[in-house]
Amino acid sequence: MTQTNVQPAKGKVGILCVGLGAVATTFITGTMMARKGLAKPVGSLTQYDRLRVGRGEKKKYVKYGELVPLASLDDLVFGAWDVYPQNAFQSAMYAHVLEEKDILPVRDELEQIVPMKAAFDKNYARRLDGDNVKTSAQSSAMPTRWEMVELLREDIRQFKQANGCARIVVLWAASTEIYVPYYEAVHGTLADLEAAMKADDRDHVAPSMCYAYAALREGAPFVMGAPNTTVDIPAMWQLAAETHLPIAGKDFKTGQTLVKSGFAPIIGTRCLGLNGWFSTNILGNRDGLVLDEPDNFRTKEVSKLSTLETILRPDLQPDLYGHGNDDDTQYYHKVRINYYPPRGDSKEGWDNIDIFGWLGYPMQVKIDFLCRDSILAAPLCLDLCLLIDLAARAGREGIQRFLSFFLKSPMHDFTQGELPVNNLYQQYAMLKNALREMGGYEADEELD
Repeated sequence: MTQTNVQPAKGKVGILCVGLGAVATTFITGTMMARKGLAKPVGSLTQYDRLRVGRGEKKKYVKYGELVPLASLDDLVFGAWDVYPQNAFQSAMYAHVLEEKDILPVRDELEQIVPMKAAFDKNYARRLDGDNVKTSAQSSAMPTRWEMVELLREDIRQFKQANGCARIVVLWAASTEIYVPYYEAVHGTLADLEAAMKADDRDHVAPSMCYAYAALREGAPFVMGAPNTTVDIPAMWQLAAETHLPIAGKDFKTGQTLVKSGFAPIIGTRCLGLNGWFSTNILGNRDGLVLDEPDNFRTKEVSKLSTLETILRPDLQPDLYGHGNDDDTQYYHKVRINYYPPRGDSKEGWDNIDIFGWLGYPMQVKIDFLCRDSILAAPLCLDLCLLIDLAARAGREGIQRFLSFFLKSPMHDFTQGELPVNNLYQQYAMLKNALREMGGYEADEELD
């Protein structure tokens, strides 16, 4: 074991959620219930998981908080932005994820979380129509992108001061924006991005980019929990390096993609072939409503389709994965999401997987995952916030690849030809090794 430079977790940590809907209120309510001893934070690695440190007679298994200084649940303070003005209690009741018995014991605390006005552009989420939005100082119109940045920075400063926070983490738990493809002239450098913000380039600068920029400029790590482009651009990597802050994204890995990232390695390690993988979802929450818009679904589709590409690679195993589409270069992979209001937050992910084995004989796997979206997302929110706060105190900056375990479309430097790691078990090893290193132990390759 060696000495580490991780700073202690002293003082309160402000968790500012972009979006105060089903995911955020389930996360906040559950955390409040857990710290009162009224519920268990099931699904949270930081609260339950153990990892091995040392070897031989010195080998032992410890919880994350026993190895590295994680912030205590008691030190977390919550705030939010949202296009709807309802406080966290009202929003949690409206979401119909948690039962009243799991909300009412912390009602007083939830009612104190009143969302700040959101930096919102309806063109990026056409199905949302809230009126708790920021306006320009000169008129009642939508602020320019640079005005959004300045208003958000002021929000962060005021929240930090009003709540006596030592540190802030900003977590995107809002809806998926329309797809914004990488555009080098704006996204390639920090100077270009800032110029575009000041020129109010609304086509290439999404509101989420304003949140991320404001957070980093105010010394707060940023986590992107949706598949938005946002911090997945070189300009933001430069800003993270300049501010010496960690960033993570993108898109919480909750239901179907969690299954996919865990089951695809079974096919790959067993050297079975894949002809096609069809995935469809039905869900009825606000996320489903937003994704019912084709431009917003495109963002999610790109995220969900990317999962298999680095696990089952036709370039490495053409006999096994070079089949399925018109030019016979890769298996067929299709993803669909359907908005179905009666299902609410209890979504269903159905997968049909066409595989083949010895002598090419076909087989099928069918997976029907009836899950609760926000119940799966809430512990990810907690873990991501605690771990990126840890990363900041450890002096880590830029893309935090060790957090890929929690994310559907892991960030990577695509400008250098880097491939993301989507294999769940490799991601888990990366997570534990990063913790070992921050805890003063050597990284190793043993999976235990």
